[in-house]
Amino acid sequence: MTDERGEYAELRRRRPEYFTNPPDAAVEILDGAEQVAAAERAKAAALRARGLPAEWSRTGVVYRDEYVTLVRDPVRLPGGTVGTYVRKLPTGGADGVVLLPVLDGAVVLVEHFRHATRRWHLEAPRGFGEAGVAADEQAVRELREELGVAPTRLVDLGEVHPDTGTATDAVRLYLAEIAELGPVGAAEGIRAPRAHPPERVGELIRDGTITDSFTIAAWTRAWLRGLLTGSR
Repeated sequence: MTDERGEYAELRRRRPEYFTNPPDAAVEILDGAEQVAAAERAKAAALRARGLPAEWSRTGVVYRDEYVTLVRDPVRLPGGTVGTYVRKLPTGGADGVVLLPVLDGAVVLVEHFRHATRRWHLEAPRGFGEAGVAADEQAVRELREELGVAPTRLVDLGEVHPDTGTATDAVRLYLAEIAELGPVGAAEGIRAPRAHPPERVGELIRDGTITDSFTIAAWTRAWLRGLLTGSR
């Protein structure tokens, strides 16, 4: 059995930014053996009352691979009750990237089969961050892998938090101007790229054809900043 509490303590030491308690925090991450034990007992009791496994109350690192780390924190909730809360952290600690490619004024999206949803999605190229690699450098790598091209210009559109309820992830958005299309990343489950006028992408978002939140965020940020032809 792995020492999930030992891993958790080491993670807190290495990445303290994930465990800060700002002065106005509504949910406080607890420290100290007595506080942690009290939080676990309270959560275990609540789980038993619902017929669920009490071991789901145990705090620490509950899962880790090269991409994601799941932790269960001991917390004090609004109102003063204590318990536990699960969060997802990027194992490498680096931001992911999303690119909105623009070719001759048209927005280029790819059809990407996603294992999680078991369906094809029309979306902007994106990828996990890599420790020690700057976000703009990672953006260039992702564009090469998915569309086979390098950008002629990158515009930083800022960050977005895709799931503030359970994940710490911050993803960096870019508009990427390109001069051509190369071979798509078929090995990653990508098929034909699709070029659309920016207004048409907005219609596809409005009508629910595009459901990928990263693509919606990147297009919206670029559109509202007036960076797409026809945007206002």
